[in-house]
Amino acid sequence: MKRSNPAPLSAWRTLNLDDFLLGVPHYPEHVNESYWQRDAERMKELGFNTVRMGEFAWHIWEPFEGKFDFDLFDRAIEVLGKAGINTVLCTPTATPPRWLTHNYPEVLRVDRNGRRASHGSRQHCDTTSPVLRHHSRRITKAMAEHYKDNPYVIGWQTDNELNTTVSESFSDSAALAFRNFLRHKYQTIDDLNFAWGGHFWATAYDNFDQVVLPMPMAPSYLSPGHVQDYHRFLAVATATFQHDQVKILRETNSDWFIFHNLGNLTDIDFRGQFGQDLDFIGFDIYPMLYDEFRRTGGHAATQALQMDLCRSYSGNFIVPEQASGLGSQPAFTTMTPEPGEMRRMALSSVARGADGLMFFRWRPAHFGAEIYWMGILDHDDVPRRRYEEARHFASDINKIKSKLLGTSVQIDIGIAGADFDNQEAHKTYPIGLPSPVEDAVHLHRFAYQNGYATGFVHPEDDLSRLKVYYIPHWVMWDNAWTPKLRSFVEAGGTVIVGAMTGTRDRNNHIIREQAPGAQLCELTGVRVEEFGRVVAAGGQGLFQRNAPDAGMYVPPQVLPSSSSERSYKMQIGNREATAEHLYETIEIADDVKVLGSWSDRSLAGKPMLTERNVGQGRAIYLATYLTPEVVELLVSTVIAQSGAEPLVEDLPSGVEVSLRTAEDRRLLFVINTTSESRSFKALPAGQDLLTDSAVSGATELAGYGCLVIELS
Repeated sequence: MKRSNPAPLSAWRTLNLDDFLLGVPHYPEHVNESYWQRDAERMKELGFNTVRMGEFAWHIWEPFEGKFDFDLFDRAIEVLGKAGINTVLCTPTATPPRWLTHNYPEVLRVDRNGRRASHGSRQHCDTTSPVLRHHSRRITKAMAEHYKDNPYVIGWQTDNELNTTVSESFSDSAALAFRNFLRHKYQTIDDLNFAWGGHFWATAYDNFDQVVLPMPMAPSYLSPGHVQDYHRFLAVATATFQHDQVKILRETNSDWFIFHNLGNLTDIDFRGQFGQDLDFIGFDIYPMLYDEFRRTGGHAATQALQMDLCRSYSGNFIVPEQASGLGSQPAFTTMTPEPGEMRRMALSSVARGADGLMFFRWRPAHFGAEIYWMGILDHDDVPRRRYEEARHFASDINKIKSKLLGTSVQIDIGIAGADFDNQEAHKTYPIGLPSPVEDAVHLHRFAYQNGYATGFVHPEDDLSRLKVYYIPHWVMWDNAWTPKLRSFVEAGGTVIVGAMTGTRDRNNHIIREQAPGAQLCELTGVRVEEFGRVVAAGGQGLFQRNAPDAGMYVPPQVLPSSSSERSYKMQIGNREATAEHLYETIEIADDVKVLGSWSDRSLAGKPMLTERNVGQGRAIYLATYLTPEVVELLVSTVIAQSGAEPLVEDLPSGVEVSLRTAEDRRLLFVINTTSESRSFKALPAGQDLLTDSAVSGATELAGYGCLVIELS
């Protein structure tokens, strides 16, 4: 497995590996050694080439302070290696051992109620703690030195799902590190007081030593600037904790690849140091955990959304943990994939950018907090249908990987994404409105269901590859992004700027000019005069968040609307729709064309959807938030004229399509996410790589069936 230096972060970046990583997370410490040889032989027989090991085994690597013991894993790696299975090792810092938390209790995390965590679970320690960082460097150094010449160890995963269980800490070490972060950022206390609006409610500080963490014990609301900087600090602290490990691993063996497996993106700024340090991202995929989202389109659509969000940070990725069966911890359980669905979900991951995939897990644990989290094998070690589906998927990968590797996922309809500050800014002052991702999901869901190539793209990325670019009310707009956006439009692209975009600066201050700010005003020819809350009559009221979205989609609770709330209708072309969430009234320049207007109450006749020709392209302004109804009107009025077309016309319901391309080839994935067969009137002509048969015209696809068509 050869590693090359990674390209800059981009939604279209491909992996710097020469083979598809295929295998399982494996826990040899969970079973008797008599299982090991049979495990290795079975893995090889399935077509696997890699296992991941050691992420929760610090207590084995270092049973007491300063005493390292590599014997168990040395023997496990040797058995696997001789069978042709390589190993990815993990730094085991997600589960510090009891001797560490007993001897150094200051490493334990403190929650927002001031309670110190206890030993007995995972992610119980505080990554801001200098003591934990010291021990993290020690164990990483010891493991790296021991395995630096082992031919079977090909790469490393840092920690495990950083910040997934919890990201915040209100410990003494966190408070000290936060103050040091602020000293470095602001230099003077006057600059901090300005940024946080210290003259409001007398929240100013006399010096940095007085600064407090944004504790929830405050009787009222905290400054948005204060809260935003705390989460910026947590992101920097997380990246610094990881950087300690990456630096050691790189210095020890520069041929190793290094990644991290994200469970979500809470308090991780992947476009900052965190992502720059890694060769690629790993993203753990458990589609059946998304069953709660069925009302919004089903777990298949939400799996696609999660992977498209993931890809926006660094392009192609691997899946270190791909669901294989029922998943559970004591408080929840997921649905079980039906026969054929495990393979389908894995191919969906590949279709949307995965260049490596490991099924979680090889076998289920017989003890601990995941005893009913199933794997490829069952508790009795007997291979059954999941084992055979893993074999089928491995066969699929071996048929397509020579054409697959080096391709990236095509995006025609881009959605602004992957910006840490904007996702956090919304959470500092949500006022009951959807987050940027909650707004964007309406456009993504329409594109997914109708076969458009869609994804999330940061405005610093290569916009020239898009046909449409939607900005979902990013309240912080950096003017440094505007020249590239203008070039995209002038060259023929269509940008759609959503309501509330560009209303705040990086300090969370409202800008002192009309939104969306001077440069976007000039591009769109629009200035916002007024905004206000709306809600569909008899429909939804304020949004109450269950959890921060951290760039991921979390359905909100919807509170009943009060009788005093009002709805407004809009007219776009000859169709009418009802606005939800927010309205804006806007004034427009002379060269701006009105595509849609408010049509009732006090807003009647005022423009709400506008178009300005800029070079060869168009700058669109939408003075409200998206709904499914508004998206359909945007598609017919704006997107239909942009050159964006479905990858497959008349896409049957429940079918997912994605196009992976390189300069010399195009691979169209056609995946039936339902248990029932689907009929196509006309598929594009090409060769199905999975069956080595020609495809064109009318086609029938079985339930959970998949095609990978190399287009003619």
